[in-house]
Amino acid sequence: MAEGKKGFFGRLVEGLQKTRESIASGIDSIFSGFSAIDDDFYEEIEETLIMGDLGIATTMKVMDDLRRQVKEQHIREPAECRALLMDSLKRQMDLGENAYEFENRKSVVLVIGVNGVGKTTSIGKLAGQLKDRGRRVILAAADTFRAAAVEQLTEWAHRANVEIIAHQEGSDPAAVIYDAVAAAKARGADVLICDTAGRLHNKKNLMEELKKIDRVITREYPDAYRETLVVLDGTTGQNALAQARQFMEAADVTGIILTKLDGTAKGGIAVAIQSELGIPVKYIGIGEQIDDLQKFDADSFINALFA
Repeated sequence: MAEGKKGFFGRLVEGLQKTRESIASGIDSIFSGFSAIDDDFYEEIEETLIMGDLGIATTMKVMDDLRRQVKEQHIREPAECRALLMDSLKRQMDLGENAYEFENRKSVVLVIGVNGVGKTTSIGKLAGQLKDRGRRVILAAADTFRAAAVEQLTEWAHRANVEIIAHQEGSDPAAVIYDAVAAAKARGADVLICDTAGRLHNKKNLMEELKKIDRVITREYPDAYRETLVVLDGTTGQNALAQARQFMEAADVTGIILTKLDGTAKGGIAVAIQSELGIPVKYIGIGEQIDDLQKFDADSFINALFA
């Protein structure tokens, strides 16, 4: 394992402390407290997983899988279920190879999410990492209605040392995207990352705005690879799942950025999102530093959770 990855795993273990206290410590006490695998044993695990924000649907899948494995493998000791449970959780999150195609192709990345979830910060961190890998990145400040959104993104563009296309506050977002696409093509950009508004309280307007942006990109940059990432706040638990569902109605969501996992006991939501929605969590954020946004890996996540 590379040194940088070790460092991130250490931070991940640290960042998931609250979730680990909520889930893993409860699970471990069940494994050590029961002498037999019976209905009470399963019910205790079930309750602990639900309390850790895996949600009822995901918890039922995990428990069905655990029961099946225990029966097939003739497991008798509760302690032996720990590894089986970890494997089951990993399977719920395994949606095949998580694609990061956009990093290596001429691409347009739309980033959506409600105010306060860490959308602008995530865009800045992602832009900085791509720039460090030698990619030419342009940001588009198309969240034109939120006060100070353009200024915040501009600050991140300077910090990441990438270009930004911005209009005045209140401008037409599609017009910003139009200019940004023109700039990306003219300047030979590799990745155009577009900040967009996330006004879920008025979903009709949001959907119309995203459709308009989509039409502009399709017309002006038809050969660009498309990625749409929803940023969700891990501290909101099941509410994040509800937000993801609503954004899926408004856009062709291809991945999730899950932020603020270091401040929550609800990190189990990462399992629920992939299991219930079938959309991969592609990045997780566990801090404020630029390298605290990392590609998601189910094995590392569950290992850190049960570390």
